[in-house]
Amino acid sequence: MGGSVVVCSCVSVCFKYGYRRPSLSALSYSKANLNLSSQCFFSNLTCSHSKALISRLKFVAHTSIGERERESESESESESEKKPLGLVGEDSAVFELGKQKISSWIYFTAILGLVLYILNVAWIDNSTGYGKAFLDAVSTLSDSHEVVMLILILIFAGVHSGLASFRNTGEKLVGERPYRVLFAGMSLPLAVSTVVYFINHRYDGLQLWQVQDALGIHPLLWLSNFISFFFLYPSTFNLLEVAAVDKPKLHLWETGIIRITRHPQMVGQVIWCLAHTVWIGNSVAVAASIGLIAHHLFGVWNGDRRLAIRYGEDFDLVKSRTSVVPFAAILDGRQKLPKDFYKEFIRLPYLTVTALTLGAYFAHPLMQAASLNLHW
Repeated sequence: MGGSVVVCSCVSVCFKYGYRRPSLSALSYSKANLNLSSQCFFSNLTCSHSKALISRLKFVAHTSIGERERESESESESESEKKPLGLVGEDSAVFELGKQKISSWIYFTAILGLVLYILNVAWIDNSTGYGKAFLDAVSTLSDSHEVVMLILILIFAGVHSGLASFRNTGEKLVGERPYRVLFAGMSLPLAVSTVVYFINHRYDGLQLWQVQDALGIHPLLWLSNFISFFFLYPSTFNLLEVAAVDKPKLHLWETGIIRITRHPQMVGQVIWCLAHTVWIGNSVAVAASIGLIAHHLFGVWNGDRRLAIRYGEDFDLVKSRTSVVPFAAILDGRQKLPKDFYKEFIRLPYLTVTALTLGAYFAHPLMQAASLNLHW
């Protein structure tokens, strides 16, 4: 219908303005010349306006046919706008309130509520879910809590990293959103089981050291844990993509925490594991840390491989000026920090991470009580 309106508009413009009477300045010529000139003038005018009409119709047709192409170009332009000047990757943690749609966040809230409800009924609730049966089955493999902990992490890591590795192929087969639903639907229950088992059995292993009463150890480890969450969750900056409200994408971030380390999730996991292992000080905590750190070290290789396939030379450029080891690229001069680098952290997603991290700390007793009530 839009194309028809444009065509009608062009035709009406042609008829309204195209066939005006010619100027009478030709009266200064003789009658013979006037008659001849008038005939030539009207003939040329009719011909020219016919050509103009045809060319305008062709333009409109071309516009209608190329509409989708222009939309794709505009999407590409909007993607390029996310990239700061001089960078090939995206600017991380950007949140523009003016570009947010209320409907999208309503969908997000509804999807989140539905996912939590299904997770509770199908997995967490012992009367209806399969979570306890899954943990009981894994627990039969060994009497050692350390071994069971490692098996749970191995199962989660295999599913999580396996689905991530086949993301390109899977998205081509079923689409980005359905594959994200599959990815979350299989990873989330396994993650819950692993976390709950760790909480319930964190003090069941062999005690290796005891430093909880040492002076200053609690503030030091609390601060380390707090910092770890700024590294752990850069991939969840766009919550709408996490919930598949927006089309999920494999992002090539290049600002903020990425300037410090190209794999912040691995660094955050290492910090979290060290803090909790030092505090708990037993063999179960050590086993959990070994499994989680090994999983994230594999993620370093696997993540680079996937980004190289997706972005090619752009990723090579980002890789050349970033580092896996925190601050290494900054110290050796490959990463040039802008003067206003701190502004890349004064953004809503980082403030949200701060609030959630503080909330999780104060909610530890609630989390421990809820895990204990599951009898997993």
